[in-house]
Amino acid sequence: MATDMLKKVPVREQDAKVRATNFEEVCLGYNKEEAMSEAERCLNCKNARCIEGCPVSINIPGFIQAVKGDDLKAAADIIAESSALPAVCGRVCPQESQCEGKCVRGIKGEPVSIGKLERFVADTAREMGIKPEVKAEKKGKKVAVIGSGPSGLTCAGDLAKLGYDVTIFEALHKAGGVLVYGIPEFRLPKEKVVAPEVANVEALGVKIETDVVIGKSTTIDSLLEDEGFDAVYIASGAGLPRFMNIPVEQALGVYSANEFLTRNNLMKAYRDDYDTPIARGKKVVVVGGGNVAMDAARTALRLGAEVHVVYRRSEAELPARVEEVHHAKEEGIIFDLLQNPVEILEDENGWVRGIRIIKMELGEPDESGRRSPVEIPGSEYEIECDTVIMSLGTSPNPLISSTTKGLETNRRKCIVADEANGATSKEKVYAGGDAVTGAATVILAMGAGRAAAKGIDEYLTKNS
Repeated sequence: MATDMLKKVPVREQDAKVRATNFEEVCLGYNKEEAMSEAERCLNCKNARCIEGCPVSINIPGFIQAVKGDDLKAAADIIAESSALPAVCGRVCPQESQCEGKCVRGIKGEPVSIGKLERFVADTAREMGIKPEVKAEKKGKKVAVIGSGPSGLTCAGDLAKLGYDVTIFEALHKAGGVLVYGIPEFRLPKEKVVAPEVANVEALGVKIETDVVIGKSTTIDSLLEDEGFDAVYIASGAGLPRFMNIPVEQALGVYSANEFLTRNNLMKAYRDDYDTPIARGKKVVVVGGGNVAMDAARTALRLGAEVHVVYRRSEAELPARVEEVHHAKEEGIIFDLLQNPVEILEDENGWVRGIRIIKMELGEPDESGRRSPVEIPGSEYEIECDTVIMSLGTSPNPLISSTTKGLETNRRKCIVADEANGATSKEKVYAGGDAVTGAATVILAMGAGRAAAKGIDEYLTKNS
Protein backbone atom coordinates (compact mmCIF):
# COMPACT_ATOMS: atom_id res chain seq x y z
CA MET A 1 0.00 0.00 0.00
CA ALA A 2 1.41 3.38 -1.01
CA THR A 3 1.77 5.80 1.89
CA ASP A 4 1.25 9.58 1.81
CA MET A 5 3.64 10.62 4.57
CA LEU A 6 1.59 13.76 5.34
CA LYS A 7 -1.71 11.95 5.89
CA LYS A 8 -2.90 9.10 8.08
CA VAL A 9 -3.89 5.84 6.46
CA PRO A 10 -7.72 6.07 6.56
CA VAL A 11 -9.47 3.75 8.98
CA ARG A 12 -12.50 1.76 7.88
CA GLU A 13 -15.85 2.40 9.59
CA GLN A 14 -19.42 1.19 9.39
CA ASP A 15 -21.59 3.39 7.16
CA ALA A 16 -23.35 6.01 9.31
CA LYS A 17 -26.88 5.06 8.22
CA VAL A 18 -26.25 1.39 8.91
CA ARG A 19 -24.50 1.75 12.27
CA ALA A 20 -27.21 4.10 13.59
CA THR A 21 -29.48 1.05 13.67
CA ASN A 22 -27.15 -1.41 15.45
CA PHE A 23 -24.79 -1.74 18.39
CA GLU A 24 -21.89 -3.20 16.41
CA GLU A 25 -18.53 -1.44 16.67
CA VAL A 26 -18.37 1.73 14.55
CA CYS A 27 -14.64 1.74 13.82
CA LEU A 28 -13.34 -1.41 12.11
CA GLY A 29 -9.65 -0.69 12.71
CA TYR A 30 -6.59 -1.39 10.57
CA ASN A 31 -5.72 -4.65 8.90
CA LYS A 32 -2.07 -5.76 8.79
CA GLU A 33 -1.26 -4.02 5.50
CA GLU A 34 -2.83 -0.74 6.64
CA ALA A 35 -1.09 -0.87 10.04
CA MET A 36 2.35 -1.51 8.54
CA SER A 37 1.78 1.30 6.05
CA GLU A 38 0.80 3.72 8.82
CA ALA A 39 3.81 2.59 10.88
CA GLU A 40 6.05 3.72 8.01
CA ARG A 41 5.04 7.31 8.83
CA CYS A 42 6.64 7.20 12.29
CA LEU A 43 9.92 9.15 12.40
CA ASN A 44 11.21 7.08 15.36
CA CYS A 45 12.25 10.26 17.15
CA LYS A 46 15.11 9.92 19.67
CA ASN A 47 13.46 12.41 22.01
CA ALA A 48 9.94 11.13 21.48
CA ARG A 49 7.42 13.78 22.45
CA CYS A 50 4.61 11.28 21.98
CA ILE A 51 5.79 9.37 25.06
CA GLU A 52 5.64 12.61 27.06
CA GLY A 53 2.00 12.96 25.99
CA CYS A 54 1.07 9.44 27.15
CA PRO A 55 -0.13 9.30 30.80
CA VAL A 56 1.22 5.74 31.14
CA SER A 57 4.44 6.43 29.19
CA ILE A 58 4.19 3.70 26.55
CA ASN A 59 7.33 3.35 24.40
CA ILE A 60 5.37 4.46 21.34
CA PRO A 61 8.19 4.62 18.76
CA GLY A 62 9.39 1.22 20.00
CA PHE A 63 6.12 -0.60 19.45
CA ILE A 64 5.50 1.17 16.13
CA GLN A 65 8.91 0.11 14.82
CA ALA A 66 8.02 -3.46 15.78
CA VAL A 67 4.79 -3.14 13.78
CA LYS A 68 6.81 -1.79 10.87
CA GLY A 69 9.09 -4.83 11.10
CA ASP A 70 6.10 -7.23 11.27
CA ASP A 71 7.03 -8.38 14.78
CA LEU A 72 3.65 -8.26 16.51
CA LYS A 73 4.75 -10.15 19.62
CA ALA A 74 7.53 -7.64 20.24
CA ALA A 75 5.05 -4.78 19.72
CA ALA A 76 2.61 -6.34 22.20
CA ASP A 77 5.37 -6.96 24.76
CA ILE A 78 6.54 -3.34 24.54
CA ILE A 79 3.02 -2.00 25.13
CA ALA A 80 2.43 -4.50 27.96
CA GLU A 81 5.37 -3.02 29.88
CA SER A 82 3.27 0.12 30.44
CA SER A 83 -0.39 -0.70 29.76
CA ALA A 84 -2.70 -3.46 30.91
CA LEU A 85 -5.52 -2.28 28.64
CA PRO A 86 -4.14 -1.58 25.14
CA ALA A 87 -7.25 -2.67 23.19
CA VAL A 88 -9.34 -0.36 25.39
CA CYS A 89 -6.97 2.60 25.13
CA GLY A 90 -6.60 2.19 21.39
CA ARG A 91 -10.34 2.74 21.15
CA VAL A 92 -11.32 5.33 23.75
CA CYS A 93 -8.25 7.42 24.66
CA PRO A 94 -8.24 11.07 23.52
CA GLN A 95 -5.05 10.58 21.51
CA GLU A 96 -5.59 13.86 19.68
CA SER A 97 -4.84 15.80 22.87
CA GLN A 98 -2.19 13.41 24.23
CA CYS A 99 0.28 11.25 22.29
CA GLU A 100 -0.86 12.26 18.80
CA GLY A 101 -1.10 15.87 19.91
CA LYS A 102 2.65 15.76 20.58
CA CYS A 103 3.61 13.86 17.41
CA VAL A 104 6.27 15.66 15.33
CA ARG A 105 4.66 14.31 12.17
CA GLY A 106 1.66 16.50 13.00
CA ILE A 107 3.61 19.74 12.60
CA LYS A 108 3.46 19.71 8.80
CA GLY A 109 0.78 17.08 8.27
CA GLU A 110 -1.36 14.66 10.21
CA PRO A 111 0.12 12.93 13.27
CA VAL A 112 0.78 9.20 13.22
CA SER A 113 -2.40 7.27 14.05
CA ILE A 114 -0.96 5.98 17.34
CA GLY A 115 -4.28 4.92 18.82
CA LYS A 116 -5.32 2.87 15.82
CA LEU A 117 -1.90 1.18 15.77
CA GLU A 118 -2.15 0.36 19.47
CA ARG A 119 -5.60 -1.13 18.84
CA PHE A 120 -4.24 -3.18 15.94
CA VAL A 121 -1.42 -4.60 18.07
CA ALA A 122 -3.74 -5.42 20.98
CA ASP A 123 -6.39 -7.05 18.79
CA THR A 124 -3.80 -9.06 16.87
CA ALA A 125 -2.07 -10.18 20.08
CA ARG A 126 -5.42 -11.38 21.41
CA GLU A 127 -6.11 -13.31 18.22
CA MET A 128 -2.59 -14.83 18.40
CA GLY A 129 -3.10 -15.86 22.03
CA ILE A 130 -0.23 -13.69 23.32
CA LYS A 131 -0.51 -13.28 27.12
CA PRO A 132 1.36 -11.02 29.56
CA GLU A 133 4.04 -12.72 31.62
CA VAL A 134 5.03 -12.42 35.29
CA LYS A 135 8.72 -12.81 36.02
CA ALA A 136 9.02 -11.33 39.51
CA GLU A 137 9.37 -13.46 42.61
CA LYS A 138 6.53 -13.38 45.13
CA LYS A 139 7.03 -10.78 47.85
CA GLY A 140 4.68 -12.31 50.40
CA LYS A 141 2.69 -9.08 50.70
CA LYS A 142 -1.06 -8.61 50.12
CA VAL A 143 -2.63 -5.55 48.49
CA ALA A 144 -6.36 -4.86 48.14
CA VAL A 145 -7.64 -2.81 45.21
CA ILE A 146 -11.11 -1.26 45.47
CA GLY A 147 -12.76 -1.12 42.06
CA SER A 148 -12.08 -2.99 38.81
CA GLY A 149 -12.19 -0.05 36.43
CA PRO A 150 -9.18 1.14 34.41
CA SER A 151 -7.33 2.58 37.41
CA GLY A 152 -7.85 -0.48 39.60
CA LEU A 153 -6.95 -2.94 36.84
CA THR A 154 -3.79 -0.99 36.00
CA CYS A 155 -2.61 -0.74 39.61
CA ALA A 156 -3.41 -4.42 40.23
CA GLY A 157 -1.58 -5.52 37.08
CA ASP A 158 1.52 -3.49 37.89
CA LEU A 159 1.63 -4.78 41.47
CA ALA A 160 1.21 -8.39 40.32
CA LYS A 161 4.13 -7.96 37.94
CA LEU A 162 6.18 -6.81 40.94
CA GLY A 163 5.32 -9.97 42.86
CA TYR A 164 2.48 -8.84 45.13
CA ASP A 165 -0.59 -10.91 45.99
CA VAL A 166 -3.40 -8.67 44.73
CA THR A 167 -7.17 -8.93 45.23
CA ILE A 168 -9.61 -6.58 43.50
CA PHE A 169 -12.97 -5.96 45.19
CA GLU A 170 -15.71 -4.93 42.75
CA ALA A 171 -19.16 -3.70 43.84
CA LEU A 172 -21.00 -4.82 40.70
CA HIS A 173 -21.50 -8.36 39.39
CA LYS A 174 -19.05 -7.96 36.53
CA ALA A 175 -15.48 -6.64 36.49
CA GLY A 176 -14.46 -3.69 34.33
CA GLY A 177 -15.99 -0.65 36.00
CA VAL A 178 -16.79 2.15 33.60
CA LEU A 179 -15.49 0.00 30.74
CA VAL A 180 -18.53 -2.28 31.08
CA TYR A 181 -21.22 0.02 32.46
CA GLY A 182 -20.35 3.40 30.98
CA ILE A 183 -18.99 3.05 27.45
CA PRO A 184 -21.41 1.69 24.81
CA GLU A 185 -20.89 -1.52 22.89
CA PHE A 186 -20.50 0.34 19.59
CA ARG A 187 -17.41 2.10 20.95
CA LEU A 188 -16.03 -0.65 23.18
CA PRO A 189 -17.23 -4.24 22.67
CA LYS A 190 -17.51 -5.99 26.03
CA GLU A 191 -16.99 -9.68 25.22
CA LYS A 192 -14.53 -9.09 22.39
CA VAL A 193 -12.35 -6.43 24.03
CA VAL A 194 -13.02 -5.72 27.71
CA ALA A 195 -13.43 -9.29 28.97
CA PRO A 196 -10.13 -10.53 27.44
CA GLU A 197 -8.21 -7.56 28.87
CA VAL A 198 -9.68 -8.20 32.33
CA ALA A 199 -8.71 -11.87 31.87
CA ASN A 200 -5.15 -10.81 31.03
CA VAL A 201 -4.94 -9.02 34.37
CA GLU A 202 -6.23 -12.14 36.10
CA ALA A 203 -3.62 -14.16 34.20
CA LEU A 204 -0.99 -12.14 36.08
CA GLY A 205 -2.31 -13.69 39.28
CA VAL A 206 -4.77 -10.98 40.30
CA LYS A 207 -7.91 -12.25 42.07
CA ILE A 208 -11.21 -10.44 41.46
CA GLU A 209 -14.11 -10.67 43.93
CA THR A 210 -17.38 -9.20 42.61
CA ASP A 211 -20.52 -8.11 44.53
CA VAL A 212 -18.38 -6.68 47.34
CA VAL A 213 -19.43 -3.17 48.38
CA ILE A 214 -16.67 -1.57 50.42
CA GLY A 215 -18.35 0.36 53.22
CA LYS A 216 -21.10 -2.26 53.53
CA SER A 217 -19.80 -5.76 52.80
CA THR A 218 -16.58 -4.84 54.59
CA THR A 219 -14.50 -1.73 55.22
CA ILE A 220 -11.01 -0.56 54.39
CA ASP A 221 -10.17 -0.55 58.10
CA SER A 222 -11.25 -4.19 58.31
CA LEU A 223 -9.18 -5.14 55.24
CA LEU A 224 -6.09 -3.71 56.92
CA GLU A 225 -6.74 -4.73 60.53
CA ASP A 226 -8.62 -8.03 60.23
CA GLU A 227 -7.94 -9.49 56.78
CA GLY A 228 -4.18 -9.05 56.65
CA PHE A 229 -3.79 -6.69 53.71
CA ASP A 230 -0.59 -4.66 53.79
CA ALA A 231 -1.95 -1.79 51.66
CA VAL A 232 -5.15 -0.68 49.93
CA TYR A 233 -5.64 1.21 46.67
CA ILE A 234 -8.99 2.99 46.26
CA ALA A 235 -10.06 3.15 42.62
CA SER A 236 -13.81 3.28 43.14
CA GLY A 237 -14.44 5.89 40.46
CA ALA A 238 -17.05 8.62 40.43
CA GLY A 239 -20.46 7.10 39.88
CA LEU A 240 -22.72 9.56 41.69
CA PRO A 241 -24.58 11.61 39.04
CA ARG A 242 -25.17 15.34 39.18
CA PHE A 243 -28.41 17.09 38.30
CA MET A 244 -29.34 20.69 37.48
CA ASN A 245 -31.84 21.15 40.33
CA ILE A 246 -34.34 22.75 37.99
CA PRO A 247 -38.13 22.47 38.50
CA VAL A 248 -39.80 19.07 37.87
CA GLU A 249 -36.44 17.29 37.43
CA GLN A 250 -37.93 14.33 39.30
CA ALA A 251 -40.47 13.61 36.52
CA LEU A 252 -40.77 10.08 35.12
CA GLY A 253 -38.59 9.76 32.04
CA VAL A 254 -35.69 11.81 33.44
CA TYR A 255 -32.51 9.75 33.68
CA SER A 256 -28.96 10.41 34.66
CA ALA A 257 -26.62 9.41 31.83
CA ASN A 258 -25.00 7.06 34.34
CA GLU A 259 -28.22 5.11 34.91
CA PHE A 260 -29.22 5.17 31.24
CA LEU A 261 -25.87 3.82 30.05
CA THR A 262 -25.55 1.29 32.88
CA ARG A 263 -28.95 -0.19 32.08
CA ASN A 264 -28.04 -0.47 28.41
CA ASN A 265 -24.38 -1.50 28.64
CA LEU A 266 -24.10 -3.65 31.74
CA MET A 267 -27.70 -4.86 31.94
CA LYS A 268 -28.16 -5.18 28.14
CA ALA A 269 -31.46 -3.23 28.06
CA TYR A 270 -31.04 -2.78 24.31
CA ARG A 271 -31.40 -6.54 23.74
CA ASP A 272 -34.82 -8.18 23.53
CA ASP A 273 -33.51 -11.42 25.08
CA TYR A 274 -32.60 -9.69 28.39
CA ASP A 275 -35.15 -9.06 31.17
CA THR A 276 -33.81 -5.58 31.93
CA PRO A 277 -35.87 -3.23 29.74
CA ILE A 278 -35.70 0.52 29.74
CA ALA A 279 -38.36 3.00 28.61
CA ARG A 280 -37.44 3.76 25.01
CA GLY A 281 -38.19 7.37 24.22
CA LYS A 282 -39.36 8.47 20.81
CA LYS A 283 -37.88 11.97 21.24
CA VAL A 284 -34.94 12.28 23.64
CA VAL A 285 -33.11 15.36 24.90
CA VAL A 286 -29.59 14.84 26.27
CA VAL A 287 -28.29 17.71 28.39
CA GLY A 288 -24.49 18.08 28.31
CA GLY A 289 -21.62 18.11 25.84
CA GLY A 290 -19.01 15.62 27.03
CA ASN A 291 -18.13 12.12 25.85
CA VAL A 292 -20.74 10.62 28.16
CA ALA A 293 -23.40 12.86 26.62
CA MET A 294 -22.37 11.65 23.16
CA ASP A 295 -22.53 8.04 24.35
CA ALA A 296 -26.02 8.54 25.80
CA ALA A 297 -27.26 10.36 22.70
CA ARG A 298 -25.93 7.77 20.27
CA THR A 299 -27.35 4.96 22.41
CA ALA A 300 -30.81 6.58 22.49
CA LEU A 301 -30.63 6.99 18.71
CA ARG A 302 -29.95 3.28 18.29
CA LEU A 303 -32.97 2.55 20.47
CA GLY A 304 -35.11 4.32 17.88
CA ALA A 305 -35.36 7.92 19.11
CA GLU A 306 -34.95 11.32 17.53
CA VAL A 307 -32.21 12.80 19.70
CA HIS A 308 -31.28 16.39 20.57
CA VAL A 309 -28.11 17.34 22.45
CA VAL A 310 -28.63 20.56 24.41
CA TYR A 311 -25.43 22.31 25.47
CA ARG A 312 -25.00 25.78 26.91
CA ARG A 313 -21.80 26.67 25.04
CA SER A 314 -20.85 26.66 21.36
CA GLU A 315 -19.40 23.77 19.36
CA ALA A 316 -15.87 25.08 19.90
CA GLU A 317 -16.31 24.52 23.65
CA LEU A 318 -17.79 21.03 23.44
CA PRO A 319 -15.67 18.90 25.82
CA ALA A 320 -16.38 15.68 23.89
CA ARG A 321 -13.76 14.26 21.54
CA VAL A 322 -13.96 15.67 18.03
CA GLU A 323 -14.29 12.13 16.66
CA GLU A 324 -17.32 11.41 18.88
CA VAL A 325 -19.07 14.64 17.87
CA HIS A 326 -18.33 13.89 14.21
CA HIS A 327 -19.76 10.38 14.51
CA ALA A 328 -22.85 11.68 16.34
CA LYS A 329 -23.56 14.21 13.62
CA GLU A 330 -23.06 11.62 10.88
CA GLU A 331 -25.61 9.40 12.59
CA GLY A 332 -28.25 12.12 12.78
CA ILE A 333 -27.96 13.55 16.30
CA ILE A 334 -29.31 17.14 16.40
CA PHE A 335 -27.16 19.65 18.30
CA ASP A 336 -28.96 22.56 19.99
CA LEU A 337 -25.98 24.66 21.08
CA LEU A 338 -25.86 27.84 23.16
CA GLN A 339 -29.03 26.68 24.89
CA ASN A 340 -29.77 25.58 28.45
CA PRO A 341 -32.73 23.89 30.20
CA VAL A 342 -34.64 25.87 32.82
CA GLU A 343 -37.55 23.49 33.56
CA ILE A 344 -38.81 19.98 32.83
CA LEU A 345 -42.44 19.81 31.70
CA GLU A 346 -44.61 16.86 32.79
CA ASP A 347 -48.02 15.52 31.80
CA GLU A 348 -50.94 14.66 34.10
CA ASN A 349 -49.40 11.24 34.84
CA GLY A 350 -46.05 12.65 35.92
CA TRP A 351 -44.17 11.69 32.72
CA VAL A 352 -41.93 14.05 30.78
CA ARG A 353 -43.77 15.85 27.97
CA GLY A 354 -41.16 18.46 27.17
CA ILE A 355 -38.38 20.73 28.37
CA ARG A 356 -38.21 24.53 28.56
CA ILE A 357 -35.01 25.99 27.13
CA ILE A 358 -33.40 29.42 27.25
CA LYS A 359 -30.92 30.61 24.64
CA MET A 360 -27.41 31.63 25.67
CA GLU A 361 -24.52 33.75 24.44
CA LEU A 362 -20.86 33.59 25.40
CA GLY A 363 -19.59 36.23 27.80
CA GLU A 364 -16.28 36.57 29.62
CA PRO A 365 -13.97 33.54 30.17
CA ASP A 366 -14.48 31.54 33.39
CA GLU A 367 -11.78 30.10 35.66
CA SER A 368 -10.97 27.34 33.16
CA GLY A 369 -10.43 29.86 30.36
CA ARG A 370 -13.68 29.03 28.61
CA ARG A 371 -16.06 31.88 27.90
CA SER A 372 -18.95 31.84 30.34
CA PRO A 373 -22.43 31.34 28.89
CA VAL A 374 -24.95 34.09 29.68
CA GLU A 375 -28.73 33.80 29.36
CA ILE A 376 -30.51 35.89 26.74
CA PRO A 377 -33.62 37.38 28.44
CA GLY A 378 -36.93 36.60 26.78
CA SER A 379 -35.52 33.80 24.59
CA GLU A 380 -37.25 30.86 26.27
CA TYR A 381 -39.01 28.18 24.21
CA GLU A 382 -40.13 24.57 24.60
CA ILE A 383 -38.97 21.30 23.04
CA GLU A 384 -41.45 18.42 23.05
CA CYS A 385 -39.88 15.17 24.27
CA ASP A 386 -40.68 12.10 26.33
CA THR A 387 -37.22 11.44 27.78
CA VAL A 388 -34.52 13.69 29.25
CA ILE A 389 -31.02 12.39 29.99
CA MET A 390 -28.86 14.52 32.27
CA SER A 391 -25.15 14.23 31.47
CA LEU A 392 -23.64 16.85 33.76
CA GLY A 393 -20.76 14.92 35.25
CA THR A 394 -20.42 12.69 38.29
CA SER A 395 -18.78 12.76 41.70
CA PRO A 396 -17.46 10.00 43.99
CA ASN A 397 -19.90 8.10 46.17
CA PRO A 398 -19.10 9.09 49.78
CA LEU A 399 -19.70 5.57 51.13
CA ILE A 400 -16.01 4.62 51.25
CA SER A 401 -14.72 7.89 52.69
CA SER A 402 -17.47 8.01 55.31
CA THR A 403 -16.67 4.49 56.56
CA THR A 404 -12.87 4.86 56.67
CA LYS A 405 -11.18 6.44 59.67
CA GLY A 406 -8.74 9.25 58.97
CA LEU A 407 -9.35 9.50 55.20
CA GLU A 408 -9.34 13.13 54.08
CA THR A 409 -11.71 14.37 51.37
CA ASN A 410 -12.21 17.77 49.77
CA ARG A 411 -15.37 19.85 49.36
CA ARG A 412 -16.32 17.84 46.25
CA LYS A 413 -16.20 14.61 48.31
CA CYS A 414 -13.13 13.49 46.33
CA ILE A 415 -10.41 11.67 48.27
CA VAL A 416 -7.30 13.79 48.77
CA ALA A 417 -4.24 11.95 47.44
CA ASP A 418 -0.70 12.77 46.35
CA GLU A 419 -0.63 12.99 42.56
CA ALA A 420 2.89 11.57 42.42
CA ASN A 421 2.25 8.32 44.33
CA GLY A 422 -1.42 8.16 45.33
CA ALA A 423 -0.72 8.38 49.08
CA THR A 424 -3.68 9.57 51.18
CA SER A 425 -3.93 10.98 54.70
CA LYS A 426 -4.30 7.43 56.02
CA GLU A 427 -1.18 5.27 56.23
CA LYS A 428 -1.18 2.23 53.91
CA VAL A 429 -4.14 3.63 51.94
CA TYR A 430 -3.66 4.98 48.43
CA ALA A 431 -6.18 6.39 45.96
CA GLY A 432 -6.38 7.51 42.35
CA GLY A 433 -8.51 7.94 39.26
CA ASP A 434 -11.96 9.48 39.35
CA ALA A 435 -12.27 8.89 43.11
CA VAL A 436 -9.58 11.58 43.48
CA THR A 437 -10.03 13.82 40.43
CA GLY A 438 -13.74 13.47 39.74
CA ALA A 439 -14.85 12.18 36.35
CA ALA A 440 -11.95 12.15 33.86
CA THR A 441 -10.59 9.91 31.08
CA VAL A 442 -9.73 6.22 31.10
CA ILE A 443 -6.05 6.86 30.38
CA LEU A 444 -5.66 9.44 33.17
CA ALA A 445 -7.16 6.93 35.60
CA MET A 446 -4.68 4.35 34.33
CA GLY A 447 -1.81 6.79 34.85
CA ALA A 448 -2.92 7.27 38.45
CA GLY A 449 -3.02 3.49 38.89
CA ARG A 450 0.55 3.15 37.67
CA ALA A 451 1.75 5.95 39.97
CA ALA A 452 0.01 4.36 42.96
CA ALA A 453 1.47 0.91 42.23
CA LYS A 454 4.93 2.45 42.28
CA GLY A 455 4.11 4.34 45.49
CA ILE A 456 2.77 1.21 47.21
CA ASP A 457 5.81 -0.80 46.16
CA GLU A 458 8.18 1.87 47.49
CA TYR A 459 6.29 2.06 50.80
CA LEU A 460 6.09 -1.70 51.36
CA THR A 461 9.71 -2.21 50.33
CA LYS A 462 10.84 0.49 52.73
CA ASN A 463 8.72 -0.87 55.61
CA SER A 464 9.23 -4.60 55.08
